Amino acid sequence: MRKLTLASLALAASVTCAFAGQKPPSNEKGGQFVLRWLGTAGWEISDGTTVILIDPYVSRIFGPQPPGRTPYMQPPEDKRPLYGWDSVATPDLAAIDAHVPRADFVLVTHTHYDHVLDVPQIALKTHATVIGTESTENVLRAYKVPEEQLLTVHGGEDYEFGVFSLKVIPSLHSPLDRKHYFSSEKAPEGMKAPLTLRQMHPEGGTLAFLIRFHGHQILAFGGMNYIEREIEGLEPDVVLVGAAASRKEIHDYSGRLMRGLHFPALVLPTHWDNFTAPFDASQQPSIDALQSFLEEIKAASPKTKIITPKYFEAIPVGAAAQ
Repeated sequence: MRKLTLASLALAASVTCAFAGQKPPSNEKGGQFVLRWLGTAGWEISDGTTVILIDPYVSRIFGPQPPGRTPYMQPPEDKRPLYGWDSVATPDLAAIDAHVPRADFVLVTHTHYDHVLDVPQIALKTHATVIGTESTENVLRAYKVPEEQLLTVHGGEDYEFGVFSLKVIPSLHSPLDRKHYFSSEKAPEGMKAPLTLRQMHPEGGTLAFLIRFHGHQILAFGGMNYIEREIEGLEPDVVLVGAAASRKEIHDYSGRLMRGLHFPALVLPTHWDNFTAPFDASQQPSIDALQSFLEEIKAASPKTKIITPKYFEAIPVGAAAQ
């Protein structure tokens, strides 16, 4: 098994950034950065200078229940309105301001509302570059995010941004609904905001992202599936792995993934919580369901460290990480 460590050296040289206004990389030895889970499939990756977001969704609206999970039963003290598929989607601006103060890049794996609902507001607020499918970018265009902030990708691209590099990987969403899930629909051009949940929910294709940052490689998935041939040759030391129950519809999901990635040093489960519940609600049913995933990873890759993230808590990676 390849020997990996979370104490790799940082990239040695500063390079000119590819996007105007982007700050140059830090020369600090050790190359430490921090990951923070934003709930659902959302993550922040930051070295204190550059902020990269993945599927940032902090509004936690009380919307349609995700299939295959214990439904969230709204208690009397939870006064959030109930959203249906034909409801106009309204982001929680206070939550965005509290949890997403800034961003330089936003990576979106697919266009379901629990991945993209907050992205237009975040892009308008931070002026971040948004990288995603045509479907994703059409949602942002509906909210008048400037075209110069939109970078449409299809999967297969490998881009250099100076501070970090990004390989865009074709992927699959998940089986959902006991293998009956299928969607070739994308969010169309020419939509006008505000959009309903149904309008911003076409998957539009699913991507994974390999982020090379300060000498580390972080592989991020936004769903519970992958294309095995597309991960061949990748050797990330940090992997954000979709861990919801629909993964059980995939043959040897965790084993094939760990072997295909040459047994990464660190796995962080993602997209396992019930995203219709507020942040302060109990996630005990989801935590209980997560335990089988943790056991799968331990069995497939005994030397891999697994951290179950907590909302917004820092997970350091680099020379200072233990």
